[in-house]
Amino acid sequence: MTRIDHLIANTIREDVRAGHVYNVPDASGYVKLDAMENPYVLPESLRIELGRRLADAALNRYPVPSYATLKQRIRARLGVPAGHDVILGNGSDEIIAILCMACARQMPNGKGGRAVVLAPVPAFVMFQRSAQFAGMDFVGVPLKPDFSLDMPAMLAAIAEHRPALVFLAYPNNPTGNLYDAADMVAIIEALGETGIAVVDEAYQPFAGTSFMARLPQYPNMVVMRTLSKLGLAGIRLGYLAAAPALLEQFDKVRPPYNINVLTQVAAEFALDHLDVLDGQAALLNAARADLAQALAALPGVTVFPSSANFITLRVPDPQQTCAKLFEARVLIKNLSRMHALLAGCIRVTVSTPEENSVFLNALKASL
Repeated sequence: MTRIDHLIANTIREDVRAGHVYNVPDASGYVKLDAMENPYVLPESLRIELGRRLADAALNRYPVPSYATLKQRIRARLGVPAGHDVILGNGSDEIIAILCMACARQMPNGKGGRAVVLAPVPAFVMFQRSAQFAGMDFVGVPLKPDFSLDMPAMLAAIAEHRPALVFLAYPNNPTGNLYDAADMVAIIEALGETGIAVVDEAYQPFAGTSFMARLPQYPNMVVMRTLSKLGLAGIRLGYLAAAPALLEQFDKVRPPYNINVLTQVAAEFALDHLDVLDGQAALLNAARADLAQALAALPGVTVFPSSANFITLRVPDPQQTCAKLFEARVLIKNLSRMHALLAGCIRVTVSTPEENSVFLNALKASL
């Protein structure tokens, strides 16, 4: 071993050394349908106006750490109930990390030991990664084969592990479906005052439903969203809505300047033109229906219902399909090794009619 190898072995946590970097492939020159991004840009007139506002941003000063103006716009434009507030994060990823960091305490969970994060699986990978990095235990409860919640298993796991956090993605990534709302409520109520239910609504612009308005009913529930899927993935802004007393605790572990001034200016501008982004989401929802219908007509392809801006489907040979699509310079996500329930599955982002057509033709050729 070299000196640097010894240094790493003596200082870096074993579980970190055994892990892998979150890999994002280079998409240069490809039709990029692997990251659930909005393919549409702002109209030219709005881009020009946004450029003027960004040019006036005070880059020589730290952001105002309260972010009062941006938070006020979020509360006013995105349906946060009266009496509730938000904290901001560098995308949902930082919000998840903040939640885990704040709740990662030693606690009795029936067996003693570390605090627990629980989620139905397969789920967004950052739920488990953030729990691990915060020093929490992660418990995954498998979904049913149709990707619905296994309620007896979920309630039994809550009773056994007494989780500090339960993540419920609504719609779920990578499956795309909405869990039954009554099942979600049963889980929230089962947690009582011993755990926090985190409803992850990253794909809410495409779902047409939300738990945001129910915040006053459930003090142990928080709602997490991002502006990434709405069309602002490049500015990296997530937010968490909850009761102010709960947010005060999470705010203690939030870095004081975690949202930069360019992100703040861009987000405030976009929220002033939310109708444009909502219109783009409507286009993608219509395209999703057309693409799902075309995919379902292909031999050997099973299409799963989606309320997000992507579609998960099962194909006879996902490795070959992804390889053929890659040769055609189309990037999608191979889910087949992520979880046993996803055997044979791939995921594609819904895009413009032109990019959807490129994908569909390449998929037909691969089959």
